Amino acid sequence: MITKERAVDLISKFPDITVGVIGDIILDKYLWGDVERISPEAPVPVVDVKKETVSLGGASNVANNIASLDAKAYMIGVVGDDENAKIIENLLKSKNINPVLIKDKSRPTIEKTRIIAVSQQLLRIDREDRSKLNNEIEDKIIIEIKNIKDKINVFIVSDYGKGVITRRIMDFIKSLNKPIFVDPKPSNYQLYKNTTILTPNKKEAYESIKADKNTDLEFVGRRIMSDLELNQLLITLGGEGMALFEGDKILRIPTKAKKVFDVTGAGDTVISVLALARLAGGTWEESASLANTAAGYVVGEIGTATVSRNILIDLIG
Repeated sequence: MITKERAVDLISKFPDITVGVIGDIILDKYLWGDVERISPEAPVPVVDVKKETVSLGGASNVANNIASLDAKAYMIGVVGDDENAKIIENLLKSKNINPVLIKDKSRPTIEKTRIIAVSQQLLRIDREDRSKLNNEIEDKIIIEIKNIKDKINVFIVSDYGKGVITRRIMDFIKSLNKPIFVDPKPSNYQLYKNTTILTPNKKEAYESIKADKNTDLEFVGRRIMSDLELNQLLITLGGEGMALFEGDKILRIPTKAKKVFDVTGAGDTVISVLALARLAGGTWEESASLANTAAGYVVGEIGTATVSRNILIDLIG
């Protein structure tokens, strides 16, 4: 798919690229512990918590992936007027990510708390408000994007379906005539028309066109490209790798994962590496190949993992 020499050449250009990430910011909290008994109150395990950690999730994990690859990242999104918003801002700054955070007092900063014991996730607790943004918050987002648009080489839309991606915001980003890479949600399917590329997983792709699970993958891909007037589409297939649709061609890319502990955030890594490799001058095939290699690494880690340039180079055979 891609030679080591070519990969090194593309990866060496990542620091020259500036990415504007826009989407649903999530604070990921992890409670790590041990399980040695079942509760006498109900048939559930008792977790003896040993430590608690926080990390950037949702769209902010995309920005974290971008920064981990030494490219420049702006994180554009909405947070609440709360303590978690401060934690998010501090985490972004600690990763050398430029925070462009709009505070919405009517909603909390989205938080997902995962309880993990014996290297397995036992439970996830979500705190969120998925209602659409009001016009005032939309206006603020558009103003902030205007302020930084000349610094941005490519936009990544990381849509987790929490309300931040709206038609007005998508229409404005399209008007800037920059490449737009989209990690989509089926509920916003029509908003992605005339973007550069979509990177849905198989479930999202099928749900987008309401296809039966037995429908041929190629038919699903062609239909999405036709509906949204796309020239490229990358469908991630979990353990089966990826399918890259480019014009009239379809290329199957087998998975590089040797072990799978946690698929959390794998799609964030895929779209990050795909966008950077493409902006560095890679073909779609080369860019997808690098993204596939990176994804194979992060699913072998627990939690929302990222990959560095050095690790990515080492992973190329």
